[in-house]
Formats: sequence, C-alpha cells, structure tokens
Amino acid sequence: MINADAPHMPRRVVVTLANRSSYPLHEKVVHEQLARRLAALQGLAFMGEYDRDIDYSHPLYFVPPGTIVGMDAARELGLESEEDLFGGVVPQAFIETKAITHPLIRPDADAPFGWSRDFASRVTGSVLPGYSVFSLPDAREAGRRLLHEGPLRLKPVLATGGRGQAQISTDKELDQALEHIDEQELARHGLVLEANLEHVTTFSVGQIRVAGKTVSYYGTQRLTQDNSGETVYGGSDLVVCDGDYDTLLGLDLPEKARLAVMQAQVYDEAASACFRGFFASRRNYDVAQGIDGRGRACSGVLEQSWRIGGASGAEIAALEAFSKGASGVVQASTVELYGEAQSVPPGAIVLFRDEDADVGFITKYVTVRDHGNPQ
Repeated sequence: MINADAPHMPRRVVVTLANRSSYPLHEKVVHEQLARRLAALQGLAFMGEYDRDIDYSHPLYFVPPGTIVGMDAARELGLESEEDLFGGVVPQAFIETKAITHPLIRPDADAPFGWSRDFASRVTGSVLPGYSVFSLPDAREAGRRLLHEGPLRLKPVLATGGRGQAQISTDKELDQALEHIDEQELARHGLVLEANLEHVTTFSVGQIRVAGKTVSYYGTQRLTQDNSGETVYGGSDLVVCDGDYDTLLGLDLPEKARLAVMQAQVYDEAASACFRGFFASRRNYDVAQGIDGRGRACSGVLEQSWRIGGASGAEIAALEAFSKGASGVVQASTVELYGEAQSVPPGAIVLFRDEDADVGFITKYVTVRDHGNPQ
C-alpha cells in the first residue's frame, strides 16, 4: 500500500557534464544526443548541460565525457553509485589509465598513492607481459627485461588511439625513446612497457548498466581515413546480449571472442575488488590478440574505459532495442565517416552529420539488427 503521508521524492533529471578540457563539437553533440536517449530510456527529463550556479530541485543523473576523478569531486556532484551516472568514478587519477594493467618492476618500485599490487596479481594471465613504471631507472630496467623476450611497445598512459606509442627492438632504441620522457610527467602519470604483438586483432568487450538493466557485448573496431588521409577509428561492430558477462559467455561465441570476454571479466572483477571507491555503469575493455616476438600466440586486456566512448551509441541503441522487445541478442554498430560525399543507409540513427572545426565534415550513425540477420 502507498503511504499518502510519505514525503514525495522528486524524480531525477539527466544532464551532461563538461569535465574535459578538449571537447570537439562532434563529440559534444553526440554525447548530448546519447544523454537524451538515456533520459528517455529511464522515463526522465533532459535538462542540458550541468550548471553549477543552478540550484537543481531534482536529483541528477550525469553523462560526462570523462571519468570522474576523486571522491571529493564525486560527492560534490552527489554521485554515490553507478545508478547516478553513465560512466565511472575512480578515487585517484592513475586508476582510469592503462597504468593499472601491469605490475611494477619490483615491489619497492616508485608508484603513486593508492597503487594496488593485488590488482596486478589478480589479472596475471589476462593481460600481456609488461610493466608500469614511474621513474626513468625503472623504465630502463623494465625495458631491458622485456627485450630479452622480443620487441616491446612503449605506451604513454594518457594517450588514446595508439598515439605517442613507439615500438622498441634494441637497448639503444629504448634509451633514445626514454630521452624524450618528461620525468615529472612520468612520476605523476606513469608509462607502460608491454610486449609488442604482430598480426593483431583488437576486441572490444564491455557492459552497461542503466535503469536496472544490464547489457554485455563483444565486438571489433573498424578503421577509416579521416579528411587528411590519416588512418583513424571508424566505428565498432558489436554483438550485444540482454544480460551480464555470464549470459554473454552462454552464447555460441567464436573461441577467440570467448577468451577475450573471459579476460575482460577477470579485469573488471579485479578493478571492483581492488580499488576502493570505484564504481562504473559503463565498462569497456580493449583486448589484443596477436603473435609476440617469439612467435607465440598472445591475448590480453590492454586498457579500460569507464566513460562514454566511441561504441556507446551502439550500446545505448541495443539497450533501446531490448526495451522495445527485441530478442536476447542483437548486432549494433557505430560508424564514423569523413567527407560530405558519404551516405547514410536507410534506418540508421544519425548522431552527427556536419562540419566540425577539429576534423572537418564527419558523419556518425548507428545501426541495429537482430543477431545473424544481414544488414
């Protein structure tokens, strides 16, 4: 029975949050569109971009472009659980980067406050051979150790899309690469040295939890050429199920995809267990599979994304399909195309199609279909 005398709790509203310094127009417009769709899925109103000067009369559901860093920042926004945002909250900045993926070179090696040695032990076997370092001496030691097994990849932890990475095959190349490293930045953010793979396939494995619903997926990324002829991210093709990782693993998955999902699940569970204060409603993991320097097949999680991302349009479209009664598995794709001559297929959900000051004319759209049916 409803208690008529009980105080009425106002329904929350959905807002975007500008918590990134660089925010291109095409991303801002797409994120606003996705925020509107998230609001509709939850039966909530969308009230635009969050304004700290407004005294909101309703609890807020945030859609930020970046992970929320710091428990004070989370409390200031009223974020207490994954039900309060599309994205994630981490207690320290390094936790949102690929630095957490690998162990230190020694137990007493330099590391930031809050570093978890337990995390590295939990994900052993689910990540590639490698080390995270926070000083130049540790970087040299880690690099030389890895070079005994074959070429390595040096990876700045704040870069995305493979930018700033270098393939290293000799001690000399290692020393030359480390000459360009800023020691203060290294101490603050860290650096990853990881086994280099050839003939690589990168899987995206992830999960979103919205309005009491959970969907999980695996898929692969596509590349395209941007308006300057550079090879860039061109979208993601996902197989999405209505349920958790165990539901996804219950499908008839290809062997390599099954391994990628299992490794991502280990990584995801380790993060929840080892980083106090961490929570996320959007969890995405890149899993690389290829051949190492000694000709061995390798597979492992490269990094995590606990924020809205390039595949989020497909994730949310799949959630919409399930809410409308779609069967338990769908295929959902995000597509990014450059140039005005590109066309959009019938039935696609267009998220952005216009000139952007940063990248030129770009089209972003989403398609959804039943699993196994032709597009």
